[in-house]
Amino acid sequence: MIGGQGISAVSGQKLVRPTPLDDVGALRSWGRVPTGGATTTLLVYAFVTVMAGTTLPTPMYALYANAMHFTVLTTTLIYATYAGGVLAALLVCGRWSDVIGRRPLLFAGVGLAIASAAMFLAAHSVLELMAARIVSGFSAGVCTGTATIAIIEAAPPKWRTRAPAIATMANVGGLGAGPLLAGLLVQYCPRPLHLTFGVHMVLAVFAGIAVFVVPETSSRTGHLGVQRPRLPAQVRGTFTVSAMGIFAGFASIGLFAALAPSILVTMIGIGNHAAAGLIVSCAFFASAAAQVAVTRLPARVAMAIGCTSLLVGMLALTAALVTASLPGLVSAAVISGVGQGITFSHGLAAVTAVAPADRRAETSSLLFVVAYIAISLPVIGEGLAADHWGLRSAGIGFALAVGALASVCFVALLSRQRRQPSSR
Repeated sequence: MIGGQGISAVSGQKLVRPTPLDDVGALRSWGRVPTGGATTTLLVYAFVTVMAGTTLPTPMYALYANAMHFTVLTTTLIYATYAGGVLAALLVCGRWSDVIGRRPLLFAGVGLAIASAAMFLAAHSVLELMAARIVSGFSAGVCTGTATIAIIEAAPPKWRTRAPAIATMANVGGLGAGPLLAGLLVQYCPRPLHLTFGVHMVLAVFAGIAVFVVPETSSRTGHLGVQRPRLPAQVRGTFTVSAMGIFAGFASIGLFAALAPSILVTMIGIGNHAAAGLIVSCAFFASAAAQVAVTRLPARVAMAIGCTSLLVGMLALTAALVTASLPGLVSAAVISGVGQGITFSHGLAAVTAVAPADRRAETSSLLFVVAYIAISLPVIGEGLAADHWGLRSAGIGFALAVGALASVCFVALLSRQRRQPSSR
């Protein structure tokens, strides 16, 4: 079955809160370690900061393209190489935080985010941009599953049913904050290809401090090793349906993140970088808002709404591309973001809820593997198609394909409901 409104609400199980490590206990005795809601807030800040770094370059792609003379296809390749770093980190380090603890992995993610920003500051070629994106992806891959589970485990009892939504909101909210911040700095401040990354490095230093002062939440079981893509038997049915919705949602949001600036310039004739960043941010912020709005809805109802929103959003995108309409493009971004947020939050909550306690990080990491394949490979296909048939035709084909996948997920939900009429 598709999950519900949080870990406890779906599984009826309470997360085990391990005894803090010795160093954390010592720090707490000095009054330096926050507990409960403060711990969750600091983890959310660190998660938001790392994820914001992964979308900072979005409003800059047009500037890089002009400076280095590359095409839409190269733009999509630079954007998508980030997913290679994410996938490598998820597959290699997916369960490491179960073994060595959440905080060491979060420290590593913050450090990689700082390294990526430094590489962007020094980049002068397409290959250097790709290398910076790969490191940025590795930072996201290290942090994504780890921070998600840490936020769920650290949440005080009164936040427990909302903890998965809080974690996914932090993820998507950070992704939305990146292009908004970068767009404003690029459009209205000096040194547009440098200032943004300097600001992010400062924010990331504070994120590292936040990770330093929070307590460990993992009981540290198992052993280190490369994660194989496998799922516990009891997770597979829920995972399959959740993964379809999440794939459609992330593919749609990947299109906006990679190509909204190009669509804005080439089809609508607007070259304002802040506007480009705002459109992309609208998709991500709509995603975060939708996750809050549907927290208390029954799981299948929420997932059905999410799939329907993705279908409507892709139809709106098709209409916007045909008419070269700015309001239509913004509407499509918002509606698609709503669908992505709902399918993501409820899909993640469902999979996490049915996963064994000692394999939550591993299982959630595999779901993020699906998400990051969706956010990259379809966009590369869009770039190839745009080189052959033009951005408008390629975008319409992309939108129709994603809408069809959302429809398949909707049908799968109905099918599972008929087989399990008494599940909630």
